[in-house]
Amino acid sequence: MEYHQLKKLLKFTLKEKKIIKRLGIPPDAFIPLLFSIRFGGDWSFVKNSEKFMTVKEKITKYDENKKVGRTIEIVYLFLNPRILKEEGTVYRLEKCGEKGERALVKRPYKVVIEADHIIKASLDPLDLKIKLKKIKEPVKFEGSGAYGVSHEMEHLSKGQITGKPFWEFKYEIEE
Repeated sequence: MEYHQLKKLLKFTLKEKKIIKRLGIPPDAFIPLLFSIRFGGDWSFVKNSEKFMTVKEKITKYDENKKVGRTIEIVYLFLNPRILKEEGTVYRLEKCGEKGERALVKRPYKVVIEADHIIKASLDPLDLKIKLKKIKEPVKFEGSGAYGVSHEMEHLSKGQITGKPFWEFKYEIEE
């Protein structure tokens, strides 16, 4: 990494420390948010009796006239998350970083979740801002967001994702 890039990275990291303090959350709680922002995806971990989780959603806005768009990333950080309601069932293949192959799992289609603290981060690639907001009410997820919540909650409760291995599928040639 070049010197000027390293300097910008250090400055950014110092600003993160100030943001954590202003939000009034434990520093470790911010780690899943950092990972979602820096590496993408949903993240979770347990430290002592505290549970921390992020779930990311994407919203693409596209201007048909200008033929230009952008994808806004919304990342929710949950401290000690609790599922209030699940609805529906979706069967899907998932791959988790800990396993070498995908597994067939059952996930809810809709989820309502609450937590001790909820922080919403919006990342806009055009204005280069990460907007943070504390959320007081439970958050509702549908589709991929609900699958992400279910997946990460399974990590927080069981450690590993359970499901049928993909090799239980059978190939079939259609004529």
